[in-house]
Amino acid sequence: MTFSFSRYSLPRSEQTLERFLEVLPGSISWGILISLTILSFTRPLIAAVIIIAFNFYWLLKLFYMTIFLVLSYARLSCERLTPWMEMIREIDALVETVHSTVSKTDFSAMTFQGKCMWLLHRLEIEKCKKGSERPPVSAQVYHCVLIPILRETKAVIEPSLAGLVNSRYPAQRMLVVLAVEERANKKVREDAEEMQKKYRGHFLDFLVIVHPDGMPHEARVKGANATFAARRAAEYFREKNIPLEHIIVSCFDADTVVHPDYFSCLTYHFLITPERTRASFQPIPVYHNNIWDAPAFSRVLDIGSSFFQLIEATNPEKLVTFSSHSMSFKALVEAGYWPVDMISDDSAIFWKAFVHFDGDYRVIPLYITVSMDVVDAGNWRKTALNVYKQKRRWAWGVEIFPIIMRAFLRAKKISLYNRARYALKLFEGHISWATWPFLLAVIGWIPAIVASREFSSTVLYYNAPRITATIFHLASLSLLITIMLSISLLPTQKVKNPLVKKLTHAGEWILVPFISIVFSALPALDAQTRLMLGKYMEFSVTEKRRKSA
Repeated sequence: MTFSFSRYSLPRSEQTLERFLEVLPGSISWGILISLTILSFTRPLIAAVIIIAFNFYWLLKLFYMTIFLVLSYARLSCERLTPWMEMIREIDALVETVHSTVSKTDFSAMTFQGKCMWLLHRLEIEKCKKGSERPPVSAQVYHCVLIPILRETKAVIEPSLAGLVNSRYPAQRMLVVLAVEERANKKVREDAEEMQKKYRGHFLDFLVIVHPDGMPHEARVKGANATFAARRAAEYFREKNIPLEHIIVSCFDADTVVHPDYFSCLTYHFLITPERTRASFQPIPVYHNNIWDAPAFSRVLDIGSSFFQLIEATNPEKLVTFSSHSMSFKALVEAGYWPVDMISDDSAIFWKAFVHFDGDYRVIPLYITVSMDVVDAGNWRKTALNVYKQKRRWAWGVEIFPIIMRAFLRAKKISLYNRARYALKLFEGHISWATWPFLLAVIGWIPAIVASREFSSTVLYYNAPRITATIFHLASLSLLITIMLSISLLPTQKVKNPLVKKLTHAGEWILVPFISIVFSALPALDAQTRLMLGKYMEFSVTEKRRKSA
């Protein structure tokens, strides 16, 4: 199906539909907040019933998410013990000899987690044996690591490159591409060339590609830079006679530091995945690079983002790419690369591929981490402003909603069920993002505070606060589990007074109601309102820094 994945240069009829769909999320969010606020003053009894029902629904969903968070964290803990290169060698043996035997394993020496991990991957090996399609030999698989750069300094980028060098996967099968904007200052370009000279010998090759400023039909967005560099990288691989179906491209933020086993894990899953050229691969993002240097609100917010991705990983049928991720280079080329006129390129490339391949595209969760920076601009005021802008930029992913809806109306080859469930998840996700914290922390308490005489004489008036308090007391169990998991997920690097640090971090979760409103719901509502009013955002780079060792 031919579809222009853009809001620009549309026919008049499509422009009208696009504009209607742009207005829809913001109008629904504002409608919910305003109507419930008015209802709380004019019909507090009705508002209280609605709010209690909503709180109960939220509690059930919270328990559901907590269960899957724990399961996902357990899976992540097990996967840390996986000998990925050994697993890859077994796949290679399977490819080279049709009648490969199962390797004998001494389970008596394994921990419970190790046994779970090994049995899980034994099942994957057996499925691979029974499949009609044989995977390529791992030596034929290459990686293209693409790092778009605008303002990032050497201090931010070099740890990312060192992480690639220290990977347990052979670095000689990696092409590293620094995609530098032409408008970047002279120091950034000089740093890129210096790092190219320093690290080139470690990899298959190391390219510095400068993206010209002001190219036709492009906005000043990361996707335009990444697309220009990826096209050049594709030419490089063609000159080397390396088929694109054997290449995995990873588009990383400049501060992304991969786990030493990331590329081994990625290669393994690429090999065992049927129709591997129709899939993206999503690791778990954690924000550990400078976690102890950043302010508390920034730290808690980004740990919450990691937990959200852990929960999302348990439902791969609805999983969408986020932040740093990987995909088949062949799929990237066939889908037409990243959008060059959209801010939210991380998820947009999944939707673009999903529409292009008529729904025959999916995301494979990887239970392995990539570490990035917590926002830290040097002081809490500047950091708060940068955090707000970053979350608003993430929430600007709502710009994809009208484009996806237009595509789904035309995509007859995608089943109605798949279109409906993806559309509902996308829409509900943006609405809940912008409204739930306000409903839980502010609006939900208004009926009891400003109750009229009619409402105050009812049984519900006396019971509503008690019901709400009981719901929040039950919810505290989920908060306690979340705190425990957040402490377990913290990096193990040496810090002064680690016990005090962890106890302080546990106490920081008290800030969640404030953080969820100011740095989550408010930026989301801001983004939806801008889209509703046609005030389109421009891409902005989040300020990050590293303290000297």
